[in-house]
Amino acid sequence: MTLEELVGPSGTDKKMQTVTQARGALEELLVAAQRQDCLTVGVYESAKLMNVDPDSVVLCLLATDEEDEDDIALQIHFTLLQAFCGDNDINILRVSGTRRLAQLLGDDTADSNGNEPRDLHCILVTNPQVQPLQCQALQDVSRFCEEIRCRNQWVPCLKLQDR
Repeated sequence: MTLEELVGPSGTDKKMQTVTQARGALEELLVAAQRQDCLTVGVYESAKLMNVDPDSVVLCLLATDEEDEDDIALQIHFTLLQAFCGDNDINILRVSGTRRLAQLLGDDTADSNGNEPRDLHCILVTNPQVQPLQCQALQDVSRFCEEIRCRNQWVPCLKLQDR
């Protein structure tokens, strides 16, 4: 019997499994929320909704890729959104992989009218009181956010992978 068999999987293996599970749950949640019209997409639209009805927001995704790192205006928006979410007990998740987000939400290309794809830098998942979002993935993502916060990392990060 090896030491690994006696001790069990290392913390790193467990963390990797949690991240992989969280990534899958997030993708499932986004698809389900979009189907049930529980997504708000775009920095401006998200800020507007949070100002009007913050109690309906259960998750705020802040999405960037390497090319967005130098966008000071976007980083300022993110800082303000993170502060607001913290004050209102809204789960926050930083995500890299905007191409994968576009694939999941069906925003790969400009539409037939020549309009640009939606701004995927900020996505809110809402849970209306009238007809609550019934999704195990929401609970899984919320649990992941809570576990990461318990490890003193205020804003968890996930990297979505293109398929």
